[in-house]
Amino acid sequence: MVEKQFKKGDVIFREGDNGESLFDITEGTVAIFTNYGTDSEQKLTELKKGQFFGEMAVIEAYPRSATAVAEDDVRVVEVSSGQVGDYFKNQPEKIIDIMNHLGKRVSELSADYGEVCAIIGEYRADKGKKDSLIDRIKKLAKAGGKNLANIESFESKKKAAAVAHSDGYSNKVESFSKGAVIFKEGEIGDCMYDIHSGKVGIYTGYGTADEKCLTQLDLNNFFGEIGVIGNTKRSATAVALADGTTLEMIAGKDLKELFEKNPPKVEMILAYMSYRLRKLTREYVTACEIAEKIAAGKAGDEVNTFKPNLYD
Repeated sequence: MVEKQFKKGDVIFREGDNGESLFDITEGTVAIFTNYGTDSEQKLTELKKGQFFGEMAVIEAYPRSATAVAEDDVRVVEVSSGQVGDYFKNQPEKIIDIMNHLGKRVSELSADYGEVCAIIGEYRADKGKKDSLIDRIKKLAKAGGKNLANIESFESKKKAAAVAHSDGYSNKVESFSKGAVIFKEGEIGDCMYDIHSGKVGIYTGYGTADEKCLTQLDLNNFFGEIGVIGNTKRSATAVALADGTTLEMIAGKDLKELFEKNPPKVEMILAYMSYRLRKLTREYVTACEIAEKIAAGKAGDEVNTFKPNLYD
């Protein structure tokens, strides 16, 4: 671990670089860009003191998916991949910070993706006749990092299911009978879930004429991960599909203790969050590319065949 300083305009790392460390901002503001320095440059976000960046390259070996630039004078603590365990061991509260950071990114990107998908659906239904709709598409059709289209990593998914999730320390475990609703779409969530046994279905419009099963998950899978950041509305309903479905409930406040007593579990959660974020980014970029074609009047069959996919 080493403290580093950067001046305004300094590039901390570039898109495509091999990533071997994460950064904890202790002073200043860092901007994250795709296609930095090109005509299609797009600022994705700004990060400030107490926030992380570059963490996905440490969770799984992968090239940098964006460029980080100092917006003003910046100080960071750089933590190499080999030091992450010690870093969290000495400061276990940072586990909560990084999980909140990943959860927030997944939540925000899910909202952006949902908006683009909704507009594509409106265009398909209205056959593109509404000028106001085209204007909205043009505002949203900024795919930016097209080179991110293939960033999904299945290695992180394998890591998240490499061992039995019931092994080691578990804080809160509860069993559900078939048909039991674990959480409802629209209600506030405060935890994520880890399937120790049984099967869970994820639905939108559950119990209505518009009910749709998004996916079915069995043991050694996580779901409801946005709940770890707390006070976030559930985007779907989770239902037990088998008697004796046993789930571990993991809230943000539990992560520190969980890391102290069962570090591999936290590593699996981080790997899963990384996988979700990469997969969601891929789907978002695909949707934005379709929106760009619509805005340019070049859309074809992909508009009719496009299906939103937040889950496997």
